[in-house]
Amino acid sequence: MIFETNSAEETFEMGFKLGKKVSAGDIICIEGDLGVGKTVFAQGFARGLGITQTIDSPTYTIMKIYDGGRAPLYHFDVYRIGSAEEMDDIGYEEYFFGEGVCLIEWAGKINRLLPDSSVRIRISRSLVRDYDYRKIEVTGNIRYFEEEVRE
Repeated sequence: MIFETNSAEETFEMGFKLGKKVSAGDIICIEGDLGVGKTVFAQGFARGLGITQTIDSPTYTIMKIYDGGRAPLYHFDVYRIGSAEEMDDIGYEEYFFGEGVCLIEWAGKINRLLPDSSVRIRISRSLVRDYDYRKIEVTGNIRYFEEEVRE
């Protein structure tokens, strides 16, 4: 499925709609170049999950845990991960198969660790479109992107 947004607010709203639909045990993987809106999407996602804390990218800490929503949010940014073994060191399985929802930025770096049931989201810009335009491509377990999310 392909969605298009034309502002940071619309990208946030797309994340919000998905966040309202997810439940504990879900893994959402986000890919896209630097500055494309992954964190904006993550902020909307967290708000949809019911988390009101400020969400920022956990680039240097690899993972942040946010409580206060329907389920804990395990927000990963694996940009700085050099190998799958580094994920073992942080005990990723406890989070991937735990009581919360995983949102993983730069997930392609750890593809072999991701379950087939993961939702995959790629956010990209277009050089011929407006600066704020984003194309959001969704693959994988897309049960959340039914008509309710489109609306």
